[in-house]
Amino acid sequence: MDLTKRIRKHFDDSAQTKLQARDLLAQPIADAAQAMMECLMNDSKILACGNGGSAADAQHFAAELINRFEVERPALAAIALTTDSSVLTSIANDYDFSQVFSRQVRGLGMAGDMLLAISTSGNSINVVEAIHAAHERDMRVIALTGREGGTMGEILGAGDIHICVNVESTARIQEVHLLALHCLCDAVDHLLLGGE
Repeated sequence: MDLTKRIRKHFDDSAQTKLQARDLLAQPIADAAQAMMECLMNDSKILACGNGGSAADAQHFAAELINRFEVERPALAAIALTTDSSVLTSIANDYDFSQVFSRQVRGLGMAGDMLLAISTSGNSINVVEAIHAAHERDMRVIALTGREGGTMGEILGAGDIHICVNVESTARIQEVHLLALHCLCDAVDHLLLGGE
């Protein structure tokens, strides 16, 4: 297969995955946006975490809320737990890498806040521990996972929302995660500001 055909196949696979996910994920994404809006309107905040590409997604999402997405609006309270190298390395050094997010959730999270937990496998130990910490703090969880949801899917509570991209390819999962995050940002803005 020549390189251009290979690249076209990636485009085709990505588009097909998104279209297949659309009907399955539209309702949980809408539910998550509504829950996020209620959280933010109650002067609470959203904490976000993940590893690798999912860390970048957590940071991207927090930036879209703090700054803006596509329209002008007030800043919304969101914190990516992936960005403070001193906090991350001190927790990993003094305790264990599995605690880098959960310790922050216990320190920063309050009842009424939300945790956006992102893992393509659904099995990232430090994200799983963050979910446990969020539940201890009476925080709802929005989980973005892939494949069959992994451990994260198993530990979610009744008030939590699971957005699971049920495919095997990490790249395709991450592409749908990014689209889901953009949908969340757009929906929050729509709920806040109205309009088309």
